[in-house]
Amino acid sequence: MEKLKDHIKSYWTKRAPSFVRQRLREFESEKRALWLREIARYLPQGKRLRILDVGTGTGFLACLLAAEGHTVTGIDLTREMIDRAEDFAKTVNVPANFLVMDAECPAFPPERFDAIVTRNLTWTLPDLERAYRSWHALLRKGGTIINFDADYCHEFSDAEDVALLPNHAHKMIPAALVAESDEITLELCAYQNRRPEWDVRLLIDAGFSRVTVDTGVWKRVYAEPDEFYNPTPIFTIAAVK
Repeated sequence: MEKLKDHIKSYWTKRAPSFVRQRLREFESEKRALWLREIARYLPQGKRLRILDVGTGTGFLACLLAAEGHTVTGIDLTREMIDRAEDFAKTVNVPANFLVMDAECPAFPPERFDAIVTRNLTWTLPDLERAYRSWHALLRKGGTIINFDADYCHEFSDAEDVALLPNHAHKMIPAALVAESDEITLELCAYQNRRPEWDVRLLIDAGFSRVTVDTGVWKRVYAEPDEFYNPTPIFTIAAVK
């Protein structure tokens, strides 16, 4: 597992410079309001919350929520991503905190956060069961996980060509990095069961209650193809401690 994590870290170190540019454009686009609307479905309104963004990447969700007045910490396995996230926060002028940390076992005191958010991360975790148990411990009673993800491994095995716009991020990735991404995905598939059904079981076993799945988020956020379009149908998994 550690060798696979090192491979993932190496890959995203290479992707970080171009990745942050696209996330900044997304932050300034209509997608910002769409993502805030999806997150608001699960958070108590009118409260300043302490939120952990796991697998923050270049800090998109962390900055989104910090701009709404929440106290947000973003963590990522890759130092280059965290450096870019700090630059991102300065660029959009929001006070978010960022740390290099393993998503499967974040090093925070128990019951520190009111909510944990994550986007397109959990499919990359070789030990998802460990991650969900760790996150459960980090949440206060009544705290919520909001997980946006997709069944990327099984979609990958059944993939068909999807017409993407010329400026889409996938079109901009060099062939060598595309091949490396495919190699990593194949490695990850060995650790993945069908989702989101698997996640529901793992979350309940970890001690969460009121686990809900929303498969409609994909059509709401990606109603029209654009440079941010995700060709794999994403879902939301929300769970309350």
